[in-house]
Amino acid sequence: MYKKILITTDGSAVSNMTACAGVAFAEQMHAEILALYVAPEYQYPVYIEIIPPTFPSEDEYLAAMNKAGADHLRVIQEAAAKRGLACSGITAFSDSAATKIVDMAKQNGCDLIFMGSHGRSGWGQLLLGSVTNKVLSHSTLPVLVHRLIKEPVA
Repeated sequence: MYKKILITTDGSAVSNMTACAGVAFAEQMHAEILALYVAPEYQYPVYIEIIPPTFPSEDEYLAAMNKAGADHLRVIQEAAAKRGLACSGITAFSDSAATKIVDMAKQNGCDLIFMGSHGRSGWGQLLLGSVTNKVLSHSTLPVLVHRLIKEPVA
């Protein structure tokens, strides 16, 4: 049914559990996986006159975020490899993670976006489910939201 599934991660334990559920789903569909980590754009310190010497340069920031992205994506890639699934990973940069997720799914020919929800309600839903909610409202592709019932042990 689905041929290429985009699975998102932010590197958290909750996200890793969701990603593993996404890989299991992809195995059932015999689908290829595109793993995606969206890092925030580099922010220049415009609020100060002199940049502190410890403040990372744009190149240092990009290198650090690409390394972090590769580490976060490795969880999905290893889970896919264990199940014999094709998987590629991308670290993208954007200050709007939801928009970037939708754009990357379209650009890479995905036919499903698989992402998580903490299953919170009230204020917790407003504060912590905003990326998932925005993807749901902006995507023309199907979005499968995996609800995590039990929080992972730290």
